Amino acid sequence: MAGHAAAGVCAAPMQATSHGAFQGDNPLDYALPLAILQICLVVVVTRGLAYLLRPLRQPRVIAEIIGGVLLGPSALGRSSKFLHAVFPAKSLPVLDTLANLGLLFFLFLVGLELDIAAIRRTGKKALAIALAGISVPFALGIGTSFAFRATIVKGAPQAPFLVFMGVALSITAFPVLARILAELKLLTTDIGRMAMSAAAVNDVAAWILLALAVALSGDGSPIISLWVLLTATGFVIAVCVLLRPLLAWMAHRSPEGEPVKEVYICATLAIVLAAGFVTDVIGIHALFGAFMVGIVVPKDGPFAGVLIEKVEDLISGLFLPLYFVSSGLKTDVATIRGAKSWGLLVLVILNACLGKIGGTVLASLIVKIPVREAVALGFLMNTKGLVELIVLNIGRDRKVLNDESFAIMVLMALFTTFITTPIVMAIYKPARPSAPYKRRTVEGGAPADADSELRVLACFHSNRNIPTLLNLVESTRGTGRHRLAMYAMHLVELSERSSAISMVHRTRRNAMPFFNSGDKTEQMVVAFEAFQQLSAVRVKPMTAISDLETIHRDVIDSAAEKRAAVVIMPYHKLLQHDGSFHSLGSQYHAVNKRVLRGAPCSVAILVDRGLGGHSQVAAKNVEFSVAMLFFGGADDREALAYATRMSEHPGVAVTVTRFRPSRPSSGDAADEAAMEAFKGKVEAVKDGSAMYEDVEASAKEEVLQAINSLSKSNMFVVGRMPPTEPLVERPEELGPVGSYLASSEFKTSASVLVIKRYDPATNPASKRFDPKARPPVATDVEDEEMGGAGGSASVVPVPWTPQNDLA
Repeated sequence: MAGHAAAGVCAAPMQATSHGAFQGDNPLDYALPLAILQICLVVVVTRGLAYLLRPLRQPRVIAEIIGGVLLGPSALGRSSKFLHAVFPAKSLPVLDTLANLGLLFFLFLVGLELDIAAIRRTGKKALAIALAGISVPFALGIGTSFAFRATIVKGAPQAPFLVFMGVALSITAFPVLARILAELKLLTTDIGRMAMSAAAVNDVAAWILLALAVALSGDGSPIISLWVLLTATGFVIAVCVLLRPLLAWMAHRSPEGEPVKEVYICATLAIVLAAGFVTDVIGIHALFGAFMVGIVVPKDGPFAGVLIEKVEDLISGLFLPLYFVSSGLKTDVATIRGAKSWGLLVLVILNACLGKIGGTVLASLIVKIPVREAVALGFLMNTKGLVELIVLNIGRDRKVLNDESFAIMVLMALFTTFITTPIVMAIYKPARPSAPYKRRTVEGGAPADADSELRVLACFHSNRNIPTLLNLVESTRGTGRHRLAMYAMHLVELSERSSAISMVHRTRRNAMPFFNSGDKTEQMVVAFEAFQQLSAVRVKPMTAISDLETIHRDVIDSAAEKRAAVVIMPYHKLLQHDGSFHSLGSQYHAVNKRVLRGAPCSVAILVDRGLGGHSQVAAKNVEFSVAMLFFGGADDREALAYATRMSEHPGVAVTVTRFRPSRPSSGDAADEAAMEAFKGKVEAVKDGSAMYEDVEASAKEEVLQAINSLSKSNMFVVGRMPPTEPLVERPEELGPVGSYLASSEFKTSASVLVIKRYDPATNPASKRFDPKARPPVATDVEDEEMGGAGGSASVVPVPWTPQNDLA
């Protein structure tokens, strides 16, 4: 027995690879195949849970924490066969090494996302909220630690345990908070910007406090802890003084538009590992070195972006989830037994919520933030996540926390993060404008509406859509000054990738609706500024940052807030060099369908074939021919109203071709009235800017022939659902005529605008935008001039002058 015990203690380490099952080897007894199985299992479980929790709008970190706990001794690990086969004790050093290596590079990415310059510009309000949100829960954490030490953690060292508990309760998970804000459409609102600024300050303070806790948790004397702190301070100074200029030199030698040299990428990643090694030697954990390197990497230019692209998918997708499983294997919920332990769990949850929420709400009220927003901000700041797990794991590894206290703290972090989304959804309801939303169509329901300012919400995915969009809006501006207001909304996808948060930072820091900081951004900004100054159109750039499954809500809500008469959406296919169209994907297609279904006004889909070329055409040089195809029905009448407005431009010639449909339209009287009004305009103008022709075409072939004869026009304007048979076999959301005009069968270089008229009968969802259905609220005077509410639920109005201070 003694020999067996000795053999068990001195068991040989696992070999890397097996000889294969046919040679009699069990692959699970070898390190590499077992690690592959563990990674695959972790990815499947965590991604599966993330999919299941998606309807609850929970961030992915919740799924990863739960997945780690389920794979550990709390659930599946209760089966000794499963635990010994998939996560044997001898494999844990390899698993922990891979997990910490992934965590090392992930903390490097987190450092890349933190902009110290932006934090220094944090306004006084956000700074006060951040300090209150750290100090109050830290004090309550210290108080809670005495209850733990008196009951379940009696042998823990006092000073480190106090600091660890204070840090654990005072942390706000910066990346997780950003995901929740994006999910709730609050990322670029006032409350979202305040929360992000406060969380960034909180994040830096938490790392400083954690470094202090790690230094104090050593087994040596206080003198050793002091040496650790002093050496760590010297390391930070060395990184800023010596390493930062080297990284800045590499970034400077990586100009925009040129590939970053592979040697610079390799050198930077090696520096990350070396910095981790140095901080591990110092005694404050390898993560701090990687985090510091990420902070000092220059954020401007392509260098940081290329580093993120090279690292994040592999690390975030495969290696980081291993850290959650590594934590889950140490979390045994079964250790929480008896009234005393469960009472401590309730106590720590209450103190965490009371300290973080109470401190944030108190500070918010002092700086004159409304009560409802202050409470929502408190719950948002109570978000925990990966940094919380890092703190708890370091505390457990340093023997500051035992298994029971570790499990209690993990459940606290899980609970406080899980409740954030539903509670904020219930508490915070962004105000709607009280001003009446009368004009929901281009045509206008009353003569006064037709003469009022036309508000257009023009959306685009990339800069290649902008020239056509500007040329279209210029052609639509009508007569007189201030007849049209354009809200140019940049639709930015917020993916699961961590670097999307960096995109949010740049959007706000640059005060521009574009992510890339280079020549293209400058060109687009100049284009918008020039268009606004030289045209009779007022332009207000905006940015919507959201995932593609919900970004349609940004468009719909913004259209209601700005009281737009028409929303222009980009077609989900891009024009190729050979004249064909390439689809951006089914998700972009679905965005347009959802906007068509739920918009509170008319919707137009713009098929971009380069109206006016690849640049904006000056107003005096505009010379476009527009063909409007009229079959009848509400959509065609709306398209006719749009084309009529285009004919008011001195450089636009509009030809309306009326087809006699194969079956009668339900709105014949309305169609006749619309056509008579246009004919009256044709007779009134003598410059040929408006023309009308009647075509007798009942068969499909006759319709196609008539349309093909107009193929040399610069633009087609058509209704989405005219009463005619489809001109293609499977018409898309563009309808029976628009689908043909956008197909490869139709040989033309003309762009196409397909318009759907707003109809509340077929769009019941838009009734929620009826101002009579909600209590009136105050509307900001400045935004009322442009037509919207003071605080957008999903987008941020972008000023032309950078202004970051939230004070």
